Amino acid sequence: MFKGSLTALITPFKAGKVDEAAYERLIEWQITEGTHGLVPVGTTGESPTLNHEEHKEVVALCVRVAKGRVPVIAGAGSNSTAEAIDFTRHAKKVGADAVLHATGYYNKPTQEGIYQHFKAISDAVAMPIFIYNVPPRTVIDIAVATLARCAKLANVVGIKDASANVGRVTQQRLACGADFVQLSGEDATALGFMAHGGAGCISVTSNVAPRLCAQFQNACLAADWVKARALHERLMPLHDALFCESNPGPVKYAASALGLCSGELRLPLVAIAEESERKVDAALRAVGLSRLAQAAE
Repeated sequence: MFKGSLTALITPFKAGKVDEAAYERLIEWQITEGTHGLVPVGTTGESPTLNHEEHKEVVALCVRVAKGRVPVIAGAGSNSTAEAIDFTRHAKKVGADAVLHATGYYNKPTQEGIYQHFKAISDAVAMPIFIYNVPPRTVIDIAVATLARCAKLANVVGIKDASANVGRVTQQRLACGADFVQLSGEDATALGFMAHGGAGCISVTSNVAPRLCAQFQNACLAADWVKARALHERLMPLHDALFCESNPGPVKYAASALGLCSGELRLPLVAIAEESERKVDAALRAVGLSRLAQAAE
């Protein structure tokens, strides 16, 4: 059930608070456009600046709106293992289908610490767990050998790999087995990731281009690499532009430009620079996305 285009959802804000109405509209639109799954309260969802109550309510809201139509992989990570377990218990309680956990950021755990972190979560809560490897944000890279140890834990079912190293997909497949679900966490290298045996992508770009991202993943899963490459090349300017500044600044600006929600961020993130706005606007036009284009489709 965990495959295809899964959107790493932004969290809309309005006057400093979570904009629940905009969030509901975004989720409905995502499902209508063909998105295969939803991932609330990850990096793109600004989890570091949501308090615990907000975090839990956003996950619960996503599950309520999705109504089982697509799977929900709830962000539940923390640099405190005890907090990560608490978020995981809540995600299970409200009906999420799986949880997503990064290594402890800032803590810089050893490989043994990484294993013990995921083992503690797996031992505490019986629900599917995706490990999130994102070295640019956590500093620590999860070694293939460590991932193989984690793959043997009772509830660890897969990985979101944002290392941008597509060679790791094959290495991890050989170490963890063909049933271990590998999801890309990096839009720009998703084509290579899928060709190496990936099952899908937890995507930032699909916040604003869900239909195209879903079509791209459908082509990959059908091994139609000619169509997949054409869609990937169409989306590439947007993949690039949405990371011209720290995520989710650019994608929130893009969402606001498309009328999906406000571009409001929480400090220490700030609105992107005018030059970056121009890059995102140009990419939206290049891909064929605009208010008018959305309406016409």
